[in-house]
Amino acid sequence: MPRPPGHGPDFEVRRQKIIDTAAELFALQGYAATSVNDLGRAVGLAKGALYYYIGSKENLLIEIQSRVMAPLLARARQIAAVDTDPLLRLRLLSESLLTIIFHRLDHIWVYEHDYRSLSGKELEILLGQRADFEHLITGLLTEAADQGSFRLAEPRLATLQFLNLHNHTYQWVKPGGRWDPAYLSREYCATLFRGFGASDSDLRDVEDRAATFGRDRPELPLDPEAAWEPAPVAG
Repeated sequence: MPRPPGHGPDFEVRRQKIIDTAAELFALQGYAATSVNDLGRAVGLAKGALYYYIGSKENLLIEIQSRVMAPLLARARQIAAVDTDPLLRLRLLSESLLTIIFHRLDHIWVYEHDYRSLSGKELEILLGQRADFEHLITGLLTEAADQGSFRLAEPRLATLQFLNLHNHTYQWVKPGGRWDPAYLSREYCATLFRGFGASDSDLRDVEDRAATFGRDRPELPLDPEAAWEPAPVAG
């Protein structure tokens, strides 16, 4: 929701906190079961004041979805455009997706469970974003197959395999536990890439280059919510 005229940074900070609290409540209770009064009590606002910040309960759901999908899709497009081979770009995109899952578990839960509560244009936009993200993955998988790294009978099925392995992580992962996004991405991609016919040497190489990318390109973080900085100009 665009910031209403005359509202400064404090308004936006408060609004974002309300969105995050709503994500926690929706993940715990369900979108349909959570009333506006429940949310108002959680953030210490009467219904009228709450609507001043959020517009409507449905708009909150849109904001929660956007909190995940907007930065993820933007980062996925940036990664897909990096001038390197498709295996490395898939590996980087995998870690980027897992990073936002770790950081926004409540939002991801709502995103996966309650998006069908949207309707009309809002649902159409969300489904379009999902389709755009899937198209980027399919493009990288197809490119890897065209270069001989993968043997894919059906790129669409390979895309669903990629998504299924990653997208259910939110159901069991524990941030701060023994497995971080980089570790899970390494293991997930090893499973997928072997299944798609990549060689052991390709697997070792892509992990070496993923580590090098993270070390040598700190201005290009994989976290979708962190900004990519312009490449430094050589002096």
